[in-house]
Amino acid sequence: MKLNIIALFFLITSVSFSQVVINEFDCDSPGFDNKEFIELKSITPNYALDGLVLVFFNGSNAGADKSYYTIDLDGGVTDVNGLFVVASNQLTPLPQMLISESVFQNGADGIGLYTGSFFDFPDGTLATTTNLMDAMVYGTNDSDDNGLMALLGETSQYNDNGTTANPKSIQRYVDGMGIETFAAATPTPRQENDGSGTILNTLEISVSELQYNEGETFDITFTSQNPLSIDFSFDIILDNGTFTTSDFTGITSLTILSGQTSVSTSITLVDDVLDEGDEVLQIKYNNLQLPLIAFNDFIEVRVVDNDFTVAAYGTPLNPTYGVVASTQPTGYYDSLNGKSDAVLEQAIQDIIANPSIVRAQTYSDVIDILIEADKSPEHSNKVWLVYLEQSRPILDYQTGSTSTGKWNREHTFPRSLANYGSIEADENRDGKDIFWTTEADSLRHGNSDAHALRAADGPENSSRGNQHYGQYNGPTANQGSFKGDVARSVLFLQLRYNGLSVENGYPDVDGQMGDLATLLDWHRNDPPDDFEMNRNNVIYTWQINRNPLIDMPDLVEHIWGTKTGIAWNSSLSNTQFIANKITMYPNPSKSNIKFSGLDVNTTIEIFNVEGRKVITTTLFNNETLDHQLKPGFYLVKIKSGSKIVTKKLLVN
Repeated sequence: MKLNIIALFFLITSVSFSQVVINEFDCDSPGFDNKEFIELKSITPNYALDGLVLVFFNGSNAGADKSYYTIDLDGGVTDVNGLFVVASNQLTPLPQMLISESVFQNGADGIGLYTGSFFDFPDGTLATTTNLMDAMVYGTNDSDDNGLMALLGETSQYNDNGTTANPKSIQRYVDGMGIETFAAATPTPRQENDGSGTILNTLEISVSELQYNEGETFDITFTSQNPLSIDFSFDIILDNGTFTTSDFTGITSLTILSGQTSVSTSITLVDDVLDEGDEVLQIKYNNLQLPLIAFNDFIEVRVVDNDFTVAAYGTPLNPTYGVVASTQPTGYYDSLNGKSDAVLEQAIQDIIANPSIVRAQTYSDVIDILIEADKSPEHSNKVWLVYLEQSRPILDYQTGSTSTGKWNREHTFPRSLANYGSIEADENRDGKDIFWTTEADSLRHGNSDAHALRAADGPENSSRGNQHYGQYNGPTANQGSFKGDVARSVLFLQLRYNGLSVENGYPDVDGQMGDLATLLDWHRNDPPDDFEMNRNNVIYTWQINRNPLIDMPDLVEHIWGTKTGIAWNSSLSNTQFIANKITMYPNPSKSNIKFSGLDVNTTIEIFNVEGRKVITTTLFNNETLDHQLKPGFYLVKIKSGSKIVTKKLLVN
């Protein structure tokens, strides 16, 4: 009798220990890795997972078999088949628990299902069998990680060998004798791997387009995989962020009739008079119940605001000058007067790196800074892309692994060349009123210095990589509207931070960037315009420092160019010349142009895109220049004494 009791005890212990197991794992969904998932299975259907955690271990040499990600399963409940799926909302059918995309590493790595809480497994916890319910060591055609297998009490490593054309997941099978095996097969999330069990009926959300304008009406259709045996009612929600119930009209309580598979509703977007920016509504279920489960959810539809504004100043491709005034405080640069060379550089740094005034923001704050500073003059709901020389919706900021059609943050002085290092709390997007004290030696703050960051097309940012300017000259057929801007941005960094410099050629030394000769040429041929002045003003409100090479571009010549050794005097700046609002019209032009605001005997030089001078002449105010130029872009250099301003001309 005693032996029977002991045997019963071990039987109960065994059943309790294996109540929940890892049933299926897709660690590498080919393409964008947005459909990776892990599926658990409980012996008992509708089993509460409270008190359980999934812990993911990094089996690489650097990872040292320690944890890198933990999922607390509290609140989760398995379904009628005992299945519970964790994945991003890109997986179909929709998982019961949502996480971010591209979380799981490919291998050789491991997973442990433990009793415990999230706080028991901080990142860097060594794999262990303590409180372990189940484990898996896996890879994607990787060598076996024997050390990790030993730590998790496993004897086999399983392989996910899927391809884009034939995706696979690692799946658990149990035969009639109770013998457990694993194999790679076509993924079956929320279904038994062997095809048994209850087949769940899914409900899919669909819309014909993913973008509509304010005032338009569109249909949302909900379709079940199989006909319903009863009338089925459900609710949907459309609000998301700034998009609320006041932004649309339409029915959100719906019913699919018995024997039917679908129902639709029409939604009308309210056309208000507010410039609130483009918005994204999310179509989502409000607590969908059996007999249906969600095939998809959180479907996003862009609502384009037709109340955008156009700035009074031009884009870098069609620049204006003198419309936007510098917001520098009175006397901001007075301490520079009378100084030259290294003393002048130090005086500039004393202003722009003053630790009692200047602020450093986080790298995440830069997103908000660029939304304001790089706002497109031609459309207030878009940003201007630095190399592509075009506008893109603010909403298309890159948040995932896909960069095509997205914009992101471009370092003019690449991180790998500058060696900025990391910043604490870099992911905090906490606004301009929370900041770090910073100084000239705070090189790590260069990583998030908005004077050296620009909104850029994602793929073009990758194409530039860490190339020096001169090696990288922009995409094919660009008009060079960014060149002076990035030159002044990079030169600013030498003045702002100790440890950074701009050199001739293409150095391979930490903290050095080239090519100085190229950047000086870019600065001279593309002087600061109103767009650049506006972003200087915006950044000042966040960082409480300015780029003096925008406010007083002739400083470049005194430090690196033709006026080294000559003492600086602010009255020598060509800022006032630019502010005279010299206008050139018509632009675009067919065969002639006129100028207003010229001084007497002003020299006009016109250069083609190859930099060859094609016209030199002297004009008086409002005199017509017949140019007979071929169609294309040209640079028009206007010279009066020592003062120079350059404008861009389009001939069509």
